[in-house]
Amino acid sequence: MQKEKVIIIGSGPAGLTAALYTARANLEPLVITGDQLGGQISITSEVENYPGFPEPLTGPELVEKMQAQAEKFGARVDYDYVTEVDFTHGSPFTIKTQNGKEYAAQSVIISTGASARRLGVPGEEEYIGRGVSYCATCDGFFFRGKKLVVVGGGDSALEEGHFLTKFATDVQVIHRRDTLRAGPILTARAMRSPKMAFTWNTVVDEIVGEGVVKGVKVRNVETGETDTLNTDGVFIYVGHYPNSAIFKGQIDMDDQGYLITDDYMQTNVPGVFAAGEVQDPVWRQIATSVGQGTQAGMACIRWLETVEDELAAEAQK
Repeated sequence: MQKEKVIIIGSGPAGLTAALYTARANLEPLVITGDQLGGQISITSEVENYPGFPEPLTGPELVEKMQAQAEKFGARVDYDYVTEVDFTHGSPFTIKTQNGKEYAAQSVIISTGASARRLGVPGEEEYIGRGVSYCATCDGFFFRGKKLVVVGGGDSALEEGHFLTKFATDVQVIHRRDTLRAGPILTARAMRSPKMAFTWNTVVDEIVGEGVVKGVKVRNVETGETDTLNTDGVFIYVGHYPNSAIFKGQIDMDDQGYLITDDYMQTNVPGVFAAGEVQDPVWRQIATSVGQGTQAGMACIRWLETVEDELAAEAQK
């Protein structure tokens, strides 16, 4: 069993930032990437809203820079996937991976992120990054003067749909029910917008295109009537889910599965911290994840120092 002072599970902005801070403290953190280095940012075509980069760069480019900076100070990145953890007996914690590795970690930072719920229809995966998006603030700017479809009827759908009206000529909201789930303020604002319209009792059955999105095939759930709507982009907001299933029963989480942390990003298990979208159901931005990764990294450093001081004091008795 390989012993590590810090293991970071997940390699998005929160995880790589936590790696940077713990590496600068000479802790030589090990980052276990998960199935996608960089997380959701790695499928973002261009990033324009991250401070310090006035010229846009691609998501993978930003991830590459974050990784290189963390590695410069001694962080190590392992392209593997955590399949099992044991936090029940306290530090050191046991972590097992898909490649058959087993670790004893003195501390752990969880940054496994969250995933946008998919519609699960033909064309969706094919056109991600080519007209299909799950983030208006990430990609809305690239649809200036275009016609867009938003799928969903909750707060995120209306909030992001309203944001898209800054760029699009019109935004068609497709909702499977005849009433919105969003709050009254967002609903009223959407209804007032001259650029927003609604298609009720309707679901998307397929996303179609030629290299890029050209339209969506829709079906009325009450009448069964089908139609094809022309559109340049499809923004999907049918919910997010945190990538936290592996921690169920060991880490406290809310009803949606988001990990619960205190002001120091520590979970209910001393020595186990969490940062980024796995514990943040609200903001879900690169910059906020970086901030949370900073907090978790610094808190982890202080926790390890406290443990070492306590052990040294015990040894002198």
